[in-house]
Amino acid sequence: MRGYFGIGVEGISKQSNFGAVARTAHAFGASFIFTVSQATNLTSINLVDTSIANKNTPFYSFDNPEDLLLPKDCKLVGVEITEDAIELPSFHHPRCAAYILGPERGILSDSMLARCDYKIKIPMKFSINVGLAGALVMYDRLLSMGRFSPRPQRPGGPINALPAPVFGAPAWVRKKARHT
Repeated sequence: MRGYFGIGVEGISKQSNFGAVARTAHAFGASFIFTVSQATNLTSINLVDTSIANKNTPFYSFDNPEDLLLPKDCKLVGVEITEDAIELPSFHHPRCAAYILGPERGILSDSMLARCDYKIKIPMKFSINVGLAGALVMYDRLLSMGRFSPRPQRPGGPINALPAPVFGAPAWVRKKARHT
Protein backbone atom coordinates (compact mmCIF):
# COMPACT_ATOMS: atom_id res chain seq x y z
CA MET A 1 0.00 0.00 0.00
CA ARG A 2 1.42 3.37 -0.97
CA GLY A 3 1.32 6.46 1.19
CA TYR A 4 1.02 6.66 4.94
CA PHE A 5 -1.41 7.59 7.67
CA GLY A 6 -1.49 8.75 11.23
CA ILE A 7 -4.36 8.86 13.68
CA GLY A 8 -5.06 10.97 16.73
CA VAL A 9 -7.71 12.09 19.17
CA GLU A 10 -8.66 15.58 20.28
CA GLY A 11 -9.50 16.09 23.96
CA ILE A 12 -9.03 12.45 24.99
CA SER A 13 -9.87 11.97 28.67
CA LYS A 14 -9.59 8.21 29.18
CA GLN A 15 -6.22 6.49 29.01
CA SER A 16 -7.82 3.19 28.07
CA ASN A 17 -9.52 4.70 25.01
CA PHE A 18 -6.30 6.21 23.72
CA GLY A 19 -4.51 2.94 24.47
CA ALA A 20 -7.04 1.12 22.29
CA VAL A 21 -6.60 3.65 19.45
CA ALA A 22 -2.79 3.44 19.73
CA ARG A 23 -2.71 -0.37 19.77
CA THR A 24 -5.06 -0.62 16.79
CA ALA A 25 -3.06 2.02 14.90
CA HIS A 26 0.12 0.04 15.55
CA ALA A 27 -1.56 -3.14 14.28
CA PHE A 28 -2.75 -1.40 11.09
CA GLY A 29 0.71 0.06 10.43
CA ALA A 30 0.13 3.72 11.26
CA SER A 31 3.13 5.95 10.65
CA PHE A 32 2.36 8.09 13.71
CA ILE A 33 -0.17 8.63 16.50
CA PHE A 34 -1.03 11.89 18.20
CA THR A 35 -3.21 13.76 20.66
CA VAL A 36 -4.48 17.32 20.58
CA SER A 37 -5.64 19.08 23.76
CA GLN A 38 -5.45 15.86 25.77
CA ALA A 39 -7.36 16.03 29.04
CA THR A 40 -5.49 13.28 30.88
CA ASN A 41 -2.02 11.98 31.58
CA LEU A 42 -1.31 9.08 29.22
CA THR A 43 1.27 7.32 31.39
CA SER A 44 -0.84 4.18 31.90
CA ILE A 45 -1.95 3.51 28.31
CA ASN A 46 0.17 0.35 28.24
CA LEU A 47 -2.43 -1.33 30.48
CA VAL A 48 -4.62 -1.47 27.36
CA ASP A 49 -1.98 -1.03 24.67
CA THR A 50 -0.06 -4.26 25.15
CA SER A 51 1.81 -3.68 21.87
CA ILE A 52 3.40 -0.57 23.46
CA ALA A 53 2.58 1.48 20.34
CA ASN A 54 3.90 4.70 21.86
CA LYS A 55 7.38 3.09 21.94
CA ASN A 56 7.12 1.56 18.44
CA THR A 57 5.26 4.30 16.55
CA PRO A 58 6.12 8.00 16.66
CA PHE A 59 3.83 9.75 19.17
CA TYR A 60 3.14 13.48 19.12
CA SER A 61 1.17 15.63 21.54
CA PHE A 62 -0.12 19.09 20.60
CA ASP A 63 -1.59 21.59 23.06
CA ASN A 64 -4.32 22.87 20.72
CA PRO A 65 -5.55 22.55 17.11
CA GLU A 66 -3.51 25.55 15.99
CA ASP A 67 -0.28 23.82 17.11
CA LEU A 68 -1.02 20.63 15.14
CA LEU A 69 1.80 20.05 12.64
CA LEU A 70 1.47 17.56 9.81
CA PRO A 71 3.87 16.51 7.06
CA LYS A 72 3.72 18.40 3.76
CA ASP A 73 0.78 17.27 1.58
CA CYS A 74 -0.74 15.27 4.45
CA LYS A 75 -4.53 15.73 4.46
CA LEU A 76 -6.34 16.10 7.78
CA VAL A 77 -9.52 13.99 7.92
CA GLY A 78 -11.96 14.70 10.74
CA VAL A 79 -14.12 11.81 11.92
CA GLU A 80 -17.29 13.46 13.16
CA ILE A 81 -21.06 13.23 12.76
CA THR A 82 -21.83 16.45 10.87
CA GLU A 83 -24.29 17.28 8.09
CA ASP A 84 -21.53 17.91 5.55
CA ALA A 85 -19.48 14.80 6.44
CA ILE A 86 -18.96 12.14 3.77
CA GLU A 87 -20.15 8.67 4.76
CA LEU A 88 -17.16 6.40 5.28
CA PRO A 89 -18.11 3.74 2.67
CA SER A 90 -18.27 6.48 0.00
CA PHE A 91 -15.00 8.18 0.99
CA HIS A 92 -11.85 7.93 -1.13
CA HIS A 93 -8.98 8.00 1.38
CA PRO A 94 -6.10 10.36 0.57
CA ARG A 95 -2.76 8.65 -0.03
CA CYS A 96 -1.21 10.64 2.84
CA ALA A 97 -3.65 11.29 5.66
CA ALA A 98 -3.98 12.06 9.35
CA TYR A 99 -7.31 11.09 10.91
CA ILE A 100 -8.55 13.02 13.93
CA LEU A 101 -11.24 11.61 16.20
CA GLY A 102 -13.34 13.56 18.67
CA PRO A 103 -13.27 13.05 22.43
CA GLU A 104 -15.46 10.77 24.48
CA ARG A 105 -18.85 12.40 25.09
CA GLY A 106 -17.96 15.31 22.85
CA ILE A 107 -17.27 16.51 19.35
CA LEU A 108 -14.31 17.91 17.46
CA SER A 109 -13.78 21.58 18.28
CA ASP A 110 -14.77 24.23 15.74
CA SER A 111 -11.11 25.17 15.30
CA MET A 112 -10.22 21.53 14.56
CA LEU A 113 -13.11 21.12 12.11
CA ALA A 114 -11.96 24.29 10.34
CA ARG A 115 -8.51 22.71 9.83
CA CYS A 116 -9.89 19.51 8.32
CA ASP A 117 -9.49 18.96 4.59
CA TYR A 118 -12.26 16.35 4.74
CA LYS A 119 -14.90 15.30 7.26
CA ILE A 120 -16.18 11.74 7.34
CA LYS A 121 -18.77 9.92 9.40
CA ILE A 122 -19.51 6.30 10.07
CA PRO A 123 -23.13 5.69 8.98
CA MET A 124 -24.69 4.62 12.28
CA LYS A 125 -27.71 5.56 14.38
CA PHE A 126 -25.59 7.11 17.14
CA SER A 127 -22.03 7.74 18.23
CA ILE A 128 -19.77 4.84 19.20
CA ASN A 129 -16.64 4.43 21.33
CA VAL A 130 -13.67 6.43 20.05
CA GLY A 131 -11.45 3.34 19.90
CA LEU A 132 -13.97 1.43 17.82
CA ALA A 133 -14.51 4.41 15.52
CA GLY A 134 -10.77 4.62 14.91
CA ALA A 135 -10.59 0.89 14.18
CA LEU A 136 -13.41 1.13 11.63
CA VAL A 137 -11.74 4.04 9.82
CA MET A 138 -8.38 2.24 9.69
CA TYR A 139 -10.00 -0.99 8.49
CA ASP A 140 -11.86 0.91 5.76
CA ARG A 141 -8.59 2.51 4.68
CA LEU A 142 -6.93 -0.91 4.52
CA LEU A 143 -9.79 -2.36 2.44
CA SER A 144 -9.97 0.54 0.02
CA MET A 145 -6.23 1.15 -0.43
CA GLY A 146 -4.82 -2.34 0.03
CA ARG A 147 -4.46 -4.88 -2.72
CA PHE A 148 -7.03 -7.62 -2.20
CA SER A 149 -9.02 -9.95 -4.44
CA PRO A 150 -12.47 -8.57 -5.27
CA ARG A 151 -15.31 -9.74 -3.07
CA PRO A 152 -17.13 -12.77 -4.47
CA GLN A 153 -20.73 -12.50 -5.69
CA ARG A 154 -21.76 -15.41 -3.47
CA PRO A 155 -21.08 -16.17 0.20
CA GLY A 156 -17.58 -17.35 0.97
CA GLY A 157 -14.05 -16.42 0.04
CA PRO A 158 -12.63 -15.32 -3.29
CA ILE A 159 -12.68 -17.89 -6.10
CA ASN A 160 -9.62 -16.57 -7.91
CA ALA A 161 -6.46 -15.51 -6.15
CA LEU A 162 -5.14 -12.05 -6.85
CA PRO A 163 -2.37 -12.27 -9.47
CA ALA A 164 1.13 -11.49 -8.27
CA PRO A 165 2.43 -8.07 -9.33
CA VAL A 166 4.80 -8.03 -12.29
CA PHE A 167 7.93 -5.96 -11.92
CA GLY A 168 10.24 -4.76 -14.67
CA ALA A 169 13.99 -4.91 -14.77
CA PRO A 170 15.96 -3.08 -12.05
CA ALA A 171 16.34 0.68 -12.58
CA TRP A 172 20.07 0.41 -13.30
CA VAL A 173 19.39 -2.06 -16.15
CA ARG A 174 16.70 0.18 -17.68
CA LYS A 175 18.96 3.23 -17.37
CA LYS A 176 21.86 1.38 -19.01
CA ALA A 177 19.60 0.26 -21.88
CA ARG A 178 18.48 3.87 -22.53
CA HIS A 179 22.06 5.08 -22.85
CA THR A 180 23.23 2.38 -25.26
